[in-house]
Amino acid sequence: MSDSPESGATNLSLSAAEATLPCAMVFNANDPSGAGGLSADLTAMSSASAHVLAVVTGSYVRDTTEIHDHVAFDEEAVADQARCALEDMPVQAFKVGFVGTPENLSAIAEITSDYSETPVIAYMPDLSWWDELAIETYLDAFAELLLPQTTVLVGNHSTLCRWLLPEWEGDRPPNAREVARAAAVHGVPYTLVTGFNAADQYLESHLASPESVLASARYERFEATFSGAGDTLSAALCALIAGGNDLQTACAEALTYLDQCLNAGFQPGMGHAVPDRLFWAHEDDGADESAEDGEPTPDSALDADDFPLDTTKH
Repeated sequence: MSDSPESGATNLSLSAAEATLPCAMVFNANDPSGAGGLSADLTAMSSASAHVLAVVTGSYVRDTTEIHDHVAFDEEAVADQARCALEDMPVQAFKVGFVGTPENLSAIAEITSDYSETPVIAYMPDLSWWDELAIETYLDAFAELLLPQTTVLVGNHSTLCRWLLPEWEGDRPPNAREVARAAAVHGVPYTLVTGFNAADQYLESHLASPESVLASARYERFEATFSGAGDTLSAALCALIAGGNDLQTACAEALTYLDQCLNAGFQPGMGHAVPDRLFWAHEDDGADESAEDGEPTPDSALDADDFPLDTTKH
């Protein structure tokens, strides 16, 4: 084979044309504990067969017990990372996690507005570790700049209620449609709300629009406290949408994936447990034992065709 530049360029072009993995760009902070942030995005999206374009917006200073601080990149560094990758590769979906500053939100909103046909999955984590004024400023900027471009907003029920319905005075907590209506005021068509208290031993997740609840899933509570579950769910959802799945199928598959990640979770340090986002890569040992016993081996959750939403899971 020729080593000429022309020959190499031709081979690269053919490889690009034959590529089959969808590309998903994620804006998020590095998490040195490996619980959430870009660590969750990279492993969850790769598990869902997406090529990840990871834009680092800063870094947490944290362990598995708590977040101690966050160091943000400036907006120019964030924008330069994204623009350079986007000029080279087409993306099928964006995910926005915690990006640290209103300036970074502004830079990201400018980028996503240039790709208005590309879905945006936005995840809002619990920010209670942060300074109160910083939280208020960040949430206001997120609502003004990014929510109008968001396709699906993902977050825990209590987190989204405190943000979107701070003056709620009802005798009961807001339901999924009420949270979705509050998000829709800012232009969000769909909301995936997790952590509804269904009963003592169950939690529920609901995908909703302002008009209806599109899908629901009920899970048994885990005894362990996890870090990184929300980043894992939103990353998987983003990757599955990038892969061409419709919203309800992607939601069902992402929730099933998260459930299995938590079921296989582990405690790497002295703090919270961490989802095992590569649980499927460790199934060979069990599969070998099952094969020896003559039992059929189950397929990975991300390869299954049917993900019923109304069944009880972990």
